[in-house]
Amino acid sequence: MISLLLIALLNWLLPVNFPQTTLFMALCGVSFLASGLIGLISLRAFIRVKTTVNPIKVQSASTLVVNGLYGFSRNPMYLALALLLLSVCLYLANPWTVLGVLFFVLFITRFQIIPEEKALMEVFGEHYQAYRKRVRRWL
Repeated sequence: MISLLLIALLNWLLPVNFPQTTLFMALCGVSFLASGLIGLISLRAFIRVKTTVNPIKVQSASTLVVNGLYGFSRNPMYLALALLLLSVCLYLANPWTVLGVLFFVLFITRFQIIPEEKALMEVFGEHYQAYRKRVRRWL
């Protein structure tokens, strides 16, 4: 994953580390656990309605998932990945590494989420449009 490599590179090139306090480690743990929990709950929602989780084959989606975490965020799986990257940044305690998370959010939005949204509009039409108006893309 490019974002993880960017985080490692930033940590290496700009070694400005805060002390790894108990607070940083607690936030790191919370972010890591939240990432896993959000990711698993999101995946389970797709499995429950027997629709594809493959982000490349959005057109083969049979059901639009709008309940559970998908009632708060249209992209909780990507949110989980961002939280996982954030947990790495917190572990490293280097403020520059957060740029890697920002890069991930911008990159995944531009090159994955926006094309997914166009495909979902084609598949689900007005139902997806109403969902988009009701639920934010990230949070």
